[in-house]
Amino acid sequence: MNLITNNISVYKYGKSSCKPIVFIHGFPFDNKMWKKQTNYFSNEYYCISYDVRGLGNSSAGNGQFTMELFVDDLFDIIEQLRIEKPVVCGLSMGGYIALRAVERDMNKFSGLILCDSKSEADDNPGKLKRAGAIKNIVSNGLEDFVPGFIKNCVSEKFLMENPKEFSELVSNSSSFSPIGVIGSLLAMLSRTDTTEFLPNINIPSLIICGEFDKLTPPDVMESIHKKIQGSEFVVVPEAAHLSTVENPEYVNQAIKTFLKKINY
Repeated sequence: MNLITNNISVYKYGKSSCKPIVFIHGFPFDNKMWKKQTNYFSNEYYCISYDVRGLGNSSAGNGQFTMELFVDDLFDIIEQLRIEKPVVCGLSMGGYIALRAVERDMNKFSGLILCDSKSEADDNPGKLKRAGAIKNIVSNGLEDFVPGFIKNCVSEKFLMENPKEFSELVSNSSSFSPIGVIGSLLAMLSRTDTTEFLPNINIPSLIICGEFDKLTPPDVMESIHKKIQGSEFVVVPEAAHLSTVENPEYVNQAIKTFLKKINY
């Protein structure tokens, strides 16, 4: 089921009486990257996914986005749908949003799942790399930027065995508004660092990372795990940065085991 709240496209799966999970996608994707999770969990849980502002079917507006605005959107969705203390699950950029949301108001959530993400803000080389991506999109469009970026997000095995799914990912993301994609890059480039807050997180937390992830490698994510007391750490075999897409069965089982331990 789809609804629009504050120009954000929101999708609901399962019964609202069930325990809620909010899924936040990565860059430069949309809610569809969670379809293998929302399909799997909607029988037992109330699953909410949405298109981050500027991506998918959500409005790009003027593209002047910040991470704080993205967190405001998440809080607005929780309020508008009257969701009571959901588990928040974010991948990559979605993890940045989830971490900052927990830092701003941890009492809103029952649990935290971070997939292939990190707590550190961009260093100078990282900012320059995002600036280069913005220049590329402005000059050449998404068709030049998207294929190479997504190829760097998946494993060689996935590329060889799932060419159709890879092409669908590229085609879908290439159809977005360039203004919205640039807005996401600006938000990530200017985001704050949440590393110092990690030891303060006291809600159940699961850290998931693909074993071949080049963007947020397992050692980077393990450092998050070590800073969040009582957190769990799972390395997903045969997967890179898009672990939830590349090996959904393994990821779903890890999330299922984790969710069973949470007292909503």
